Amino acid sequence: MAAPTGLDWDWATRTGGALSGEQRRRLTAALVRTAPTVLPDRVKVALGRRGGGQLEFEGLRLPDSRLARAAETEARETLSDAMLAHSYRTYYLGRVLAGLDGAEYDDELVYVSSLLHDITLESPTPGRCFAVTGGEHAVRLADRCGVAPERAAAIGAAIAAHLTPGVAANLGDPGGFVSAGAAADVIGARLDEVDPGWVTQLLARHPRHAFKRHLTEAFRAEAAVVPEGRIHLMLAVGFEQLVRMAPFAE
Repeated sequence: MAAPTGLDWDWATRTGGALSGEQRRRLTAALVRTAPTVLPDRVKVALGRRGGGQLEFEGLRLPDSRLARAAETEARETLSDAMLAHSYRTYYLGRVLAGLDGAEYDDELVYVSSLLHDITLESPTPGRCFAVTGGEHAVRLADRCGVAPERAAAIGAAIAAHLTPGVAANLGDPGGFVSAGAAADVIGARLDEVDPGWVTQLLARHPRHAFKRHLTEAFRAEAAVVPEGRIHLMLAVGFEQLVRMAPFAE
């Protein structure tokens, strides 16, 4: 499923992520179409029918640019343990899924975007979507690191876009990469394609810290102060249930 058009970085910064009536209707339809596609993945996981997608941790080199190091520091100093670990899992799961898809991606952009995609979720801004404020936060950080404006904007756009249904279909796009990695960790999307032993290793490195409960509470707080945003809409169509049903213990 392709992402709905019009929900780009310009829209995000101009509106703060507030959906129009037409956008709300289109996203509702997209969410209703998407939800049933997650169930077969869960059945396969429950039956032990798992793929072999994995990433070798030993000797793995992560981006080490000035921006990447600044993003690591920002994430560690700002996020709770639960959200920090989720941010790392998003990156690693995104890499595995991109590898399965044969998607080429800019490692620095997706690393920074993954680490910062929830940077403001735990401190919501009334009337302004956390994915938008998070994108703007990341752009300012990139600017301070001397990153070219177009690359800084690409990071902001990826973070703002990761909530939009359909974006995850293209992991060559930074927003799609973050969306796919986050969806695997949040609702178990495409987890049936990933080696279960590797997932165990990932969780040992980056434990979940009661992630389902923590994320649900954060989403409820976000929805309360941004009633025109995507999280409010997602909760209205049953996203909380998908989080609870994800094939993780917590």
